[in-house]
Amino acid sequence: MVTLKQLAEQLNVSVSTVSKALNNSEEISKDTIERVKELAKHLNYQPNKMALSLKSNKTKTLGVIIPNILNHFFAKALYAIEMEASKQGYNIITCVSNEMLSKEENSLQLLSNGSVDGFIMSIAEETQVKNKTDHIAVILNQGIPMVLFDRVVDLDCDKVIIDDFGASYEATKHLLSEGRKHIVLISEIEELSVGKLRTNGYLKALEEDTTSQQEPIVIHVGKDDDLEETIDNLFISNSKVDGILSIDNTSGVVALHKALRRGYKVPENLSIIGFSDDNVLAYTDPKLSTISQHTFDIGKSSVKLMIDRLQKKSTTTHVTKTIKTNLILRGTTK
Repeated sequence: MVTLKQLAEQLNVSVSTVSKALNNSEEISKDTIERVKELAKHLNYQPNKMALSLKSNKTKTLGVIIPNILNHFFAKALYAIEMEASKQGYNIITCVSNEMLSKEENSLQLLSNGSVDGFIMSIAEETQVKNKTDHIAVILNQGIPMVLFDRVVDLDCDKVIIDDFGASYEATKHLLSEGRKHIVLISEIEELSVGKLRTNGYLKALEEDTTSQQEPIVIHVGKDDDLEETIDNLFISNSKVDGILSIDNTSGVVALHKALRRGYKVPENLSIIGFSDDNVLAYTDPKLSTISQHTFDIGKSSVKLMIDRLQKKSTTTHVTKTIKTNLILRGTTK
């Protein structure tokens, strides 16, 4: 491996001059900078990142912990995080908690030994269900910056969220504006903070509706439940259903498939709105109306908040950035 000393010897300058030239110091002439960089490129010089991190106490690496790599939302968010981090000159180390508290704890412990400058994380389901946040508080108390996205907890750190309540409220209001009288909410994320907020948005919209005053119908699909069977039973037990709001990634697609199999005319006598901009949703027939979360913006904003914190551009007050959602009407709504 080529060193700064070897570059300096070949150019007959000091090691300090080479180092400053590689960092575009104003103390060094443009001619010298050009000569140093040309030789460094010719000899494929690579800076010793470990030595640089020890000297500056910065690794230029971010730890990213997501709950589920198979979930399209988190895969897309991770892609956006990596792209933005790379653009800003940072690397990432990714861990997957698989929705388990123990894995989340282990990942934080593993990377908090100086391997990363900060963490970007979405909380595991088990962490939220058990309401266990001590392991996160430990990291924050060590002065390690953290940005939570999507699934968050009530701790003093930066956060990137969407208006889950407002998104579900708006979607329900749209179904009501179509004249739907029996709107059902389907959820596979009952235990998560985002699931509770989306359910509350649906309930609030129905509560405010003075025209029909329909009773809420909330179908919770548990981990051990068969999603297709649950939705089949929904149509059997609620024959008057004329609107469906799915607040997770998949149940909207299943509901559409089952409705068409049962002879429902969509959207003539049944409207369906799904949640998330999952790549499957737009390719159903008819195309599924969805609430778009703008996942790329969530990922990019998480990185920008982290880097602002690391570079001390942000104030001591922590920031919660809310990404605006959009209700995208396609073929399953009027």
